[in-house]
Amino acid sequence: MSWNNFVALGDSFTEGMDDSYPDGTYRGWADLVAARLAVDAGPGFGYANLAVRGNVLGQVLAEQLDPALAMRPSLVSFAAGGNDILRRRVDANGLVHKIDPAIAQLRAAGADVILFRFADVTAHLPGQRIVGPRAAALNDGARELADRHGAILIDLFADDAFHNPLLWSSDRLHLSAAGHRRVAAHVLDALGVGVDEEWLLVPPMPAPTPWLLARGADLRWAGQHLAPWIKRRLAGASSGDLVTAKRPELRPIEAIA
Repeated sequence: MSWNNFVALGDSFTEGMDDSYPDGTYRGWADLVAARLAVDAGPGFGYANLAVRGNVLGQVLAEQLDPALAMRPSLVSFAAGGNDILRRRVDANGLVHKIDPAIAQLRAAGADVILFRFADVTAHLPGQRIVGPRAAALNDGARELADRHGAILIDLFADDAFHNPLLWSSDRLHLSAAGHRRVAAHVLDALGVGVDEEWLLVPPMPAPTPWLLARGADLRWAGQHLAPWIKRRLAGASSGDLVTAKRPELRPIEAIA
């Protein structure tokens, strides 16, 4: 199959945090996928990335879906709901019901759609007993939606390599550069497109951290990442409040090393 454009919808996962270009902007798996697809499609290939960090599902549906449809996309990725399940109260099955008509619209418009079962991040975060079942419901819903609408499902949850902490950034929530490369490899493989095998390489699993050092690392993480997140929640703010989509319109993308 071939596509003449690719539109990516979602939150920080798709925006590319925490995989940075030299200028500090974010690259991420979607940029990597787009650059590889452009090699086969040629100079007319267009790529837009509407994802914004911190966006909850309602924002993705209200602010990203219509602009994406207006671009008449041939390939779309949809990854949202991760921020919702971290909120105090949420109905994970309700999230899936809200996603359903959006995928139906994209498919009716002629787009191939990529959906995700997210990798298990709960082992690195507090509140696993609450977040874990929500994440499972969202992942199960993604499989159901893919089956119902004929979407392409990328099952990151089934990839044990994501248990390696080196595939995650220091905030324990976003992927590292190696993590984004591995996601890109999974997507390209599912699309039937050749992929750089180096993107599938996983850094050696780090040695276990002694208990005292691990607790110190937990305290530093809580101060640097958890406390600011809680502060934003209490203030009703989001990390994406002052952020706009990095590629709001279809345009060519150059090769990425």
